[in-house]
Amino acid sequence: MFRPILPGATLRDRMIACCGALLGIAATGLLCRNMLTYMSSAPVLVAPMGASAVLLFAVPASPLAQPWSIVGGNTLSAVVGVLVASIIPDPMLAGAAAVALAIATMSLTRCLHPPGGAAALTAVLGGPAVTEMGIKFAFFPVAVNSVLLLTAGLMFHRLSGHRYPHKAVNTHRTGDPPPQLRPGITQGDVDDALRTLAETLDVSREDLGALLVNAELHALERLHADITCRDVMSRDVVTVTPDTHPQVARARLIEHGFRTLPVVDRENAVAGIVGHEQLSHGDLGRNTARVAAVMVPATVEGPDTPVFRLLGRLSDGHTHDVVIVDQNRRLLGVVTQTDLLVVLARAALALAVQDGGPGKDGGLPRAYLRDVSVGRA
Repeated sequence: MFRPILPGATLRDRMIACCGALLGIAATGLLCRNMLTYMSSAPVLVAPMGASAVLLFAVPASPLAQPWSIVGGNTLSAVVGVLVASIIPDPMLAGAAAVALAIATMSLTRCLHPPGGAAALTAVLGGPAVTEMGIKFAFFPVAVNSVLLLTAGLMFHRLSGHRYPHKAVNTHRTGDPPPQLRPGITQGDVDDALRTLAETLDVSREDLGALLVNAELHALERLHADITCRDVMSRDVVTVTPDTHPQVARARLIEHGFRTLPVVDRENAVAGIVGHEQLSHGDLGRNTARVAAVMVPATVEGPDTPVFRLLGRLSDGHTHDVVIVDQNRRLLGVVTQTDLLVVLARAALALAVQDGGPGKDGGLPRAYLRDVSVGRA
């Protein structure tokens, strides 16, 4: 009965949502009361804003909680409610028609927002003050409330670290889907699954596709958990120190054909990572320039981490190498995109010949499959 009804929700997220709703509704109400009451005698804060706040702060990734959905859905629905109330005298019939037509209007204008139904119903049943305002009710308080609440939400999510408005991000900023979304499950597969399911889900196609791809990656990690970073990492690692001159670091990158180099201190502990991207910024030719000024935090993992756990990171468009460290953060090795690609190819080869070799039921022993995957057989 008390299990979360939304996947991915944590207690911390819900507490942040509560704080956001508190601040958002308070700011909206106080601003409207203190600055805009001269515009009408209608309520300065309408009830649908409470429902909008739930979506905006509790499920900001929902397609129903995006900016156009909030402002457009509430405003257009209020307009529909006012028009229907002026045509149909019976308030019960008018309320039913207003909600139905509001859903149709929001669907056609791609701003479906559940509180819009409440905005349409409020326009019909709001009482004499709302009726007297007529079409102006849709703009104040409804539109003004929606814009102010949305503004509060944008500011709050930026301060709390959430990405809002929610949008699937392509790290390369091109028209192609992100690298991890190209193989395996495609958006076409997602569309086919949605048609088969024949249900409407409160999640975008892009987010659903990303979720399925991540599930696929976790399954791959689980099935190959016995192949660790220790098995595939490069051990003869070329490094620089924080005091190395950037031109020396660039020369080493070019000499060895690497994209990045780990930066280590005197104890061989990893302090960061530096690559061509970092070395292309700023005036690095002066004698006092040091790698420490341009290096960035390194992505690190332990030697016993399943290597397939790195697949998501090494295909995100940003990370090209994962540095393998011990419990004291001392450098042990590096796993690159190339290393992981070789493991993937060998794992696929091992599975392809599994049914043709010796072993139980004609299959190859799991230990042999592991040895093939890491190049030992």
